[in-house]
Amino acid sequence: MTRILVVAGTGTGVGKTSITLGLLEASRRRGLAVQAFKVGPDFIDPGLHALVTGRPSYNLDGWMCGRAAVTACVARASAGADLAVVEGMMGCFDGVDGVSEDGSTAQIAKWLGAPVVLVLDAWSAARSAAAAVLGFERFDPELAVAGVIANRVGGDAHGRMIAGAIGASCRAVWLGAIRRDDALVLPERHLGLVTAAEGVLTPELRVRLADAIEASVDLDRLYELAAPLGEISDRSNHGAARLAPRRRSPRTATRPVRIGVARDAAFQFYYAENLDLLRDAGAELVFWSPLAADDLPAVDGLYFGGGYPELHARRLAGNAELRTAVRRFVEAGRPVHAECGGLMYLAEALEDPDGAEHPMVGVLPARVRMREPRMALGYTEVAFAADTPVGPAGTVARGHEFHYSWLEPAPAGVACAYRVRQRGAGERAEGWLVGRTLMSYVHLHFASNPGLARAFVRACAA
Repeated sequence: MTRILVVAGTGTGVGKTSITLGLLEASRRRGLAVQAFKVGPDFIDPGLHALVTGRPSYNLDGWMCGRAAVTACVARASAGADLAVVEGMMGCFDGVDGVSEDGSTAQIAKWLGAPVVLVLDAWSAARSAAAAVLGFERFDPELAVAGVIANRVGGDAHGRMIAGAIGASCRAVWLGAIRRDDALVLPERHLGLVTAAEGVLTPELRVRLADAIEASVDLDRLYELAAPLGEISDRSNHGAARLAPRRRSPRTATRPVRIGVARDAAFQFYYAENLDLLRDAGAELVFWSPLAADDLPAVDGLYFGGGYPELHARRLAGNAELRTAVRRFVEAGRPVHAECGGLMYLAEALEDPDGAEHPMVGVLPARVRMREPRMALGYTEVAFAADTPVGPAGTVARGHEFHYSWLEPAPAGVACAYRVRQRGAGERAEGWLVGRTLMSYVHLHFASNPGLARAFVRACAA
């Protein structure tokens, strides 16, 4: 039977990802099949998880997808696994606002009935660490804070002091203390950690992370704290039908609908569930590299996800044959869905971080700038104001934005298919539609409206 636990943090930057990766690698060493998940709209951590486990890591987001979709995703993806590990986001109770649990790690843990292993940064605390843990235990009595790992302790004496304080004041089980070691810290850049595709998680670092966990954390006790996953259906009030495996939609074409998914160092940000939903709708996914390919694969539609095209702008621009092939694909009226990095690639030109401008595909007649960074970050609800390849007018879906680039104003003749809403901001037009090509900064989660995947496959089949 699969068992599940949540690795949560007292805040951002306490070492959740490093500890989660070390736990995944140490569990793999013990011969366990491990399924990883990530709370929230994150693409980088799931990529690192998948590198260690050999299985896709899935995003669990209460605000974007809702309870039924989250519990069903966990049940499906964990099939055949011995252990499911959910890495939280930010602090355990952080979500879409300051007054509710919506979108938080705590919400996901409660929906799953999963115990929480709380990670705290102990570098500048001793007995006060117990006060922090006690606060997390009492803040929401319905949340099971089952264990504690102190990260970045100064030495054995420091760790013993924290262990004693927590043991004397808290219910949570003391699981161990990890010494401060800068060699265990993953490098970051403007949009978060450096990605798995760039080789940041080397075999040597995986060994160091697992060694640190095995040397410092009581893994046997941690595994005992994990809850049986089979109890989700009893706890969730959604019934067994919600947790049944998805059935693939019947294919309406005489051959498989083939969708080309751009995936390389420049384009790699996709929700694993988006890809599953496309397959469930009858698509065959063909992965290809805009950096390396000299022509498009034989496909009926294209899906460009996010990534870091600005870091590879010179190579993308230099592949002029492929840029021409993509433009001709668009001009032929074939469906294209491009999000964030995909929008940047399909624009007229892209400015790299050094200020140099490089020609791109030119479907969207506007330039993308990286100067004077303007960070856009937030959950986004999208209402479709026009028919698009991923849904007709009137469709409503949810996603998020996270980018530092900005798009110069497009000509008035380019239609916007979206009306987007973000908390604390007014409604605005977005989602540029050129023929059957939809380009947007919004990363849509198809599980927020599974009709998106079905619509895109139908558009490609047509």
